[in-house]
Amino acid sequence: MPDGLPDLDPVIHGKLRLAALSLLIGVEEADFTWLRQKTGSTDGNLGAQMLKLEEAGYVAMEKRFAGRKPQTMYRMTPAGRKALAAYVAALKRLLGGAL
Repeated sequence: MPDGLPDLDPVIHGKLRLAALSLLIGVEEADFTWLRQKTGSTDGNLGAQMLKLEEAGYVAMEKRFAGRKPQTMYRMTPAGRKALAAYVAALKRLLGGAL
């Protein structure tokens, strides 16, 4: 950490990934369509970013059916909650007394 600056988790630091985690922390689970609508993202971009979060172990994904319609559900993992809390703490340290 040069100049005493805190490290910000690069997986979380992406705008869309941070938005998705910020939405997921407040709900038990969310479907892909809801996340897409809330973030204003495209299917392809959101899918790619959610995959990065899943690969990092920050979210879990489950495919299911609602009637005959496929549904992709996401939930935040304990590791994701811990990582987001650490990210927010690091951001607060970075901002210092600016707020």
